[in-house]
Amino acid sequence: MEEVLKIVQDETLTYHQQLLALARLAENFDHTIKLSDELVKAKEEGIICDLGEGNLPYRPRYIIPDYQKFINEGSSFLQLEPPHDLWEACNNLLIMYRHVPSITSFPVFLGELDNLLEPFTLKLSKEEAKKCLRLFLLNIDRTLTDSFVHADIGPKDTVTGRLILELTEEMQLAIPNLTLKYDPELTSDDFAQRCAICMMKTAKPSFANHRMFVSEWGEDYAIASCYNGLRIAGGGYTLARLRLYEMSLKANSADEFLNKTLPYYCDLMWNMMNDRICFIVEKSSFFKANFLATEGFVKQENFTGMFGMVGLAECVNHLLGIDDPKKGFGNNEEADQLGIKIVQKIEEFVNSKEAKYCESTNNRYRLHAQVGLDSDGRENSPGCRIPIGCEPEMYKQIAHSTLFHKYFPTGIGDIFKYEETWLKTPMALVDIIKGALEAGMRYYSGYLANNDVVRVTGYLVKKSELEKLDKKKQSLNNVSVFGKGARDFSNALDRRVHESTR
Repeated sequence: MEEVLKIVQDETLTYHQQLLALARLAENFDHTIKLSDELVKAKEEGIICDLGEGNLPYRPRYIIPDYQKFINEGSSFLQLEPPHDLWEACNNLLIMYRHVPSITSFPVFLGELDNLLEPFTLKLSKEEAKKCLRLFLLNIDRTLTDSFVHADIGPKDTVTGRLILELTEEMQLAIPNLTLKYDPELTSDDFAQRCAICMMKTAKPSFANHRMFVSEWGEDYAIASCYNGLRIAGGGYTLARLRLYEMSLKANSADEFLNKTLPYYCDLMWNMMNDRICFIVEKSSFFKANFLATEGFVKQENFTGMFGMVGLAECVNHLLGIDDPKKGFGNNEEADQLGIKIVQKIEEFVNSKEAKYCESTNNRYRLHAQVGLDSDGRENSPGCRIPIGCEPEMYKQIAHSTLFHKYFPTGIGDIFKYEETWLKTPMALVDIIKGALEAGMRYYSGYLANNDVVRVTGYLVKKSELEKLDKKKQSLNNVSVFGKGARDFSNALDRRVHESTR
């Protein structure tokens, strides 16, 4: 009751945020799935984390509907016919979004908006299409109040894509998160430059390495939530994570960590994920009764499990006895090589174990570099990133990212903070991004230092909304509280500012 009262008396939470917090509290106290004593201990020690999924998973964590099928065919459950114009298409999608669950209870994927809406946009004048899309985006920002809500554009230039970029700049909204599927052979330099300008001014879109994702997932993939790569008409059953710094405290040496400690905890987490997925598929009602499954907007065989990790930098630095993080991971060859060995060891483990109900990924889980929680503090930098405040020059940071990005098909990324003069040379930034992705970087994000909308770890918040929370006022964005925690406890907004050389 103490936790319940804390939620209902919190004046910084809106009604809907209280409702979600109470629901999560109930899930986390449930004990339907039995946990081994070893797993309970690992969770209590903070080494394994289920990211608030609780012990009664009644829906997959991340759901990626086939919105093109919905646009083409409508939905009998929602009693919606295929749309005839842009107004109907946007209205139908808004209705659909309200019925797509996830771990956050908001849809984590809104579709490839430019491709979905382009046939309808081309039937209208630019003015009317822009008015319709403005209302569409405004509705999303005010009703899907969670920055893990994500949409994609690209790789090709479209009228709808350009209108979305225009409106993103004009409206300065933190929701939805946005990704450009970028391929220099398919994406014109002019469109890429337009995206780079928008990214600098609004922290979106990020640039995804389209060729890399297609090579792993095929053409029908989506970028969802923070930067999660998943299959369209599928998704991620569950995302659990290893907190590597806490794990490193259990080992007396790097060799012991690699050969004994890491395999032990990987096995515990693998079993936990397996139990969760079996419950979702075999016992929950989702794949049996939810209209998304019964009407074919998602298919069980297109889902996979996301084997996550966080805090590689602090883990490596601890194992090597490096006290000054500026002399460690990201700035130290020995530390970087140990980091690679650890990631390769996790990948080797995951590839050696058959994962039930993961047909689309060869019956194996796929690795995910998790962005971290506000409660992680400074001991667990997101995924494989260099600790904030320790970043080297941009080209060195990019080169470091390329060492790790290939191991994480379900998501990894890095973030760059720019000073204002970069706006004068957007094509120079495009050239840098182009080179970074060509060198093996998977996902590139950035923003200007003086923006109101900023990227925290993978999601977006407004600094003006954080100021509301500082004053004990409510923020409409469900993740502003995470952004405040990440700012206060992890210095997440204090990244190195990269200056322009031109």
